[in-house]
Amino acid sequence: MPQLYSYTIPIDDGAAPNPFFGMCTLAICKPKIRKTAQVGDWVVGIGSKNAPGGDFSQKLVYAMNIEEKMSLQDYDKSATARWPHRIPDITSMALQDRLGDCIYDFSSGDIPIQRSSVHDQGNYDTDLSGENVLISRDFYYFGNRPLSLPEHLLAICHPQQGHSKDSNDPYVQDFIKWIRSLSLPVGQAYGWPDYIIDWHGFKGCAGCAIRKDDDQKDNAH
Repeated sequence: MPQLYSYTIPIDDGAAPNPFFGMCTLAICKPKIRKTAQVGDWVVGIGSKNAPGGDFSQKLVYAMNIEEKMSLQDYDKSATARWPHRIPDITSMALQDRLGDCIYDFSSGDIPIQRSSVHDQGNYDTDLSGENVLISRDFYYFGNRPLSLPEHLLAICHPQQGHSKDSNDPYVQDFIKWIRSLSLPVGQAYGWPDYIIDWHGFKGCAGCAIRKDDDQKDNAH
């Protein structure tokens, strides 16, 4: 039986999850989920009460059915051939290019160099502790147009920092049944990131500190 991981997204800037180019990846942030979730499991992001776009609590920001799981090092090796758009280019005019989440360069060995990206050195240890990247083309991303969860699924909302898994066991099949019943094509972004980074004079993402605090609490969960 698949597991259902749910958590509240404090800052949805399009980097974690990264829903662009027909695939959804979780390669940074949420280290414990990246370390433990398996192929076939679902990862669900719930909006925050204090989201930039308003009160997104009890609303679905994204859901991904994990189809691939690989190490950060293998993700870096694969990116050039399979997903060059995942390597960040913060000089690009396209938001999708700037938000590339393959931010760790292992070409020099087992100790990676952090590429210029949405994360800074303050996120280095936490990001690497997740060890893996979760990949899916079977996903739904709603971003700044989140969907209200039906009442019978509100129990998967996890307003505190961290994430919920075991307590979601009674709701896994109901969630899958509900999301599939929407009959929406998978692999698409139905909204835009709720928080757009100000790249002018960029010296690190304004949401990094918030996400780092959330990730550290998640690791301790």
